[in-house]
Amino acid sequence: MTYRLHREFREGKLHRLWLDIPEVDAYLEFIRYRCRPNTWVSHAYDLQIFVNAVSKSVLEVNPTDIFTFIRQQRETPNTSHVRNRSEVSGLSNRTIKRRLSTISTLYSYLLVRGDTPLRSNPVPRGLPVRGQSWNGQCNKVTPLLRTPRTLPQVLESEELNRFLRSLRTQRDRAMIFLMLFGGLRKAEVIALTLEDVHFGRRTVLVRQGKGGHQRLIPIASMALRAVASYLAEERPPSSVPQLFVVLKGPHKGCPLSIAGLDTIVSYNRQKAGTPRVQCHRLRHTCLTRLREAGMSLEALQAQAGHRDINSTRNYLHLCQRHFQEEYLRVSNALFLPEASGGTVQ
Repeated sequence: MTYRLHREFREGKLHRLWLDIPEVDAYLEFIRYRCRPNTWVSHAYDLQIFVNAVSKSVLEVNPTDIFTFIRQQRETPNTSHVRNRSEVSGLSNRTIKRRLSTISTLYSYLLVRGDTPLRSNPVPRGLPVRGQSWNGQCNKVTPLLRTPRTLPQVLESEELNRFLRSLRTQRDRAMIFLMLFGGLRKAEVIALTLEDVHFGRRTVLVRQGKGGHQRLIPIASMALRAVASYLAEERPPSSVPQLFVVLKGPHKGCPLSIAGLDTIVSYNRQKAGTPRVQCHRLRHTCLTRLREAGMSLEALQAQAGHRDINSTRNYLHLCQRHFQEEYLRVSNALFLPEASGGTVQ
């Protein structure tokens, strides 16, 4: 039996998600108010992939099934359940680890409920470290999957200019500029309302940031002009509060979706011959350029909406000119031959 994710909308908003599996459906209802809508949907898709891969009751899953699931995800991903087509060629450890986290949280919820035959979480915490034990029990484990920390990728000026020239509407230009000049995430752009952009103060209020956190950020004049042109020339009459709406067709005037933004970027990326352009890379490019220009790490953290400044520190390593200048300034004072007599201090 193949399980499919069902969605119910009320007044244009996602109201319910279910897979026709009582235990999973109860969990999806439980997390409905505990996470953002995008996270809710992401968890639901992860669980859809899992229940179809194991082909057995969720209450009968054991650690062996989890290891089999990991191998299947690495070697033979089921394309009928893959949301992102870029995943068809194989899944990264980061994606698999995220899915395992979702699965583990499901079983933690079922264990806390206490009304199922489950006695333990079938998702192992990790593998025991050799020699690390106390009273015969291992007190340290290594992760099932290692996910090395990678640096964000930025876009070059030439490919950015080619991509920008391919944009056909002021709406598309405004959305891209908010990511490129403001560092907004694509979900944050789609969630903006008409009241969130303040032209006089040159600020944007991000009401639905990652984790539900809000932030007020400055925005470049070029992005504000693009938004103003879109509002004056293109945005059709609509009663919805969302800033960006569909411009034509049967859904004209309805809020634009994240899938719609992805389609716009994909179309123009292919049209311009710039395969590296992605929404999140526009954000990375913005934050990297701001740091290169001298923005402090604390200000960059506020602009990006990072809860942990360690996430912001990634951009230090991308700013090669700034990084190199700092190194040379310090190393010249420490290691110049005339300062040390040719010897290492």
